[in-house]
Amino acid sequence: MSTLVERTEVASGYRAGRTLPLRVELVRQLKRRRTLVMGGILAALPFVLLIAFAIGGTPDGNDDRITLMSTATSSGANFAAVNLFVSAGFLLVVPVALFCGDTVASEASWSSLRYLLAAPVPRARLLWSKLVVGLGLSLAAMILLPVTALAVGSAAYGWGPLQIPTGGSLAPGTAAQRLVVVVAYIFVSQLVTAGLAFWLSTKTDAPLGAVGGAVGLTIVGNVLDAVTALDHWRDFLPAHWQFAWADAVQATPEWSGMIQGTAVSVTYALVLFALAFRGFARKDVVS
Repeated sequence: MSTLVERTEVASGYRAGRTLPLRVELVRQLKRRRTLVMGGILAALPFVLLIAFAIGGTPDGNDDRITLMSTATSSGANFAAVNLFVSAGFLLVVPVALFCGDTVASEASWSSLRYLLAAPVPRARLLWSKLVVGLGLSLAAMILLPVTALAVGSAAYGWGPLQIPTGGSLAPGTAAQRLVVVVAYIFVSQLVTAGLAFWLSTKTDAPLGAVGGAVGLTIVGNVLDAVTALDHWRDFLPAHWQFAWADAVQATPEWSGMIQGTAVSVTYALVLFALAFRGFARKDVVS
């Protein structure tokens, strides 16, 4: 039995859809210290890599092979692509888990969740507002990194074509379009982490548990993908397709890997989001 008394009568003019507006939730989340810290870390990464290349010199490929890393200093576009490459596997997982996993659990840890519901904010409306803002901040984090990297790289190495490791290049305009595709795909591939974090956030009053659990399970997926003995079973792991975006920065882009990765990620994410909404609708909220 819920500890909250459900209201059978509402005040004149009350509209459930107007409670907890997205604008209000967005401002609340933007003012939080963890949002500012995460934004600062992502904005600082391009400068860290720039200093690393300045100290260590032009990166070389292994065994005389030309890789994406070895083209990092060729142009601003290459530098942006390398920033995405080195961060997609783990660093970009953290803001997604943080913004989606800290959202509901933090309210519970502050003992403010029950007061929001008593306002009254419908449970589905509360989750919807927090999920949309969490995903929006996650996307903003993924845009911030390449935009900063492109600006820093262009200032340091010049605005030019994106050199393709396999040979050839993409004109600056085309390269910019492909990078937009890359960011969009990385965001979609991280929806699984977002779903895990959001679902765990509705199950626990400990924000760190939700965030850490989502990051931990994502790492487990990466480990399982490295087990070649699983063979074709790895195709069902979201981690197996996380770098499929590399096919978009080729002279002739290949879309099949990204399509499969999108299908796997969206399927997992929809199931996890549905579990979050279903479970929270029946949860006895005491925090």
